[in-house]
Amino acid sequence: MNRNMLIKLVIDLVMTVLMLVAMAYHITGNTIHELVGVFMLIFFIVHNILNRRWYKTIIKGKYNAQRILKIAVNMLFLVSMVVVMISSVPISQDIFPFLPINNDMSVRQIHVMTAYWGFIFIAIHIGLSWGAIINAVRKMTGITGTSRIRTIALRVIAVLIVVYGVKTSFETDMGSKLTIYNPFGWNSDESTMGFLIGYLSVMGIYICGTHYALKFVQKQEKAKANKEKFIKSDTG
Repeated sequence: MNRNMLIKLVIDLVMTVLMLVAMAYHITGNTIHELVGVFMLIFFIVHNILNRRWYKTIIKGKYNAQRILKIAVNMLFLVSMVVVMISSVPISQDIFPFLPINNDMSVRQIHVMTAYWGFIFIAIHIGLSWGAIINAVRKMTGITGTSRIRTIALRVIAVLIVVYGVKTSFETDMGSKLTIYNPFGWNSDESTMGFLIGYLSVMGIYICGTHYALKFVQKQEKAKANKEKFIKSDTG
């Protein structure tokens, strides 16, 4: 694995960890929440600088279902993070309290709801790159061969994560957090470990779902390409 790829993976991992910490507002408190937000902004900027060539390729080449999906998810993630960062300034209590901006409740509403959408989009974003992440891990650990037992075990673990993630989504009322703003916050008495396991499992839903949906799309496109190739060779 080349150095640039390793740096990108590390930055993506750090951003994911920071996102989880930022979501744990009821555990960390406001000051740490805002400091984490600042660091996340820095890593987000670095992430986009390292991937700046991707933006140049958006208007080039052919569009298929796989490419449209990746572009849509990446742009939605970009927009959500930009909105979260911008809306964080006027509601800041510790980092930017000196700014003469009215602390409007509607801005807080936008910030909270967009943060939860950003949490979902970052999970989908990871899911789109999960194949590359797995390949990188294999190279780092020296795993080159395939193992049926290992594959089955990993798929069982993935199913358990998704099931627990669905359970956590209902228990934490994730759907309401994506659509309704509660100015008094959502009460939570869960431990730090409980929060971490729960939210990682929720991310697992979208990572697994996106990964396997992408594999299905790739399989369909490959079958379509082979069919067109066969028709051309048959008619030719």
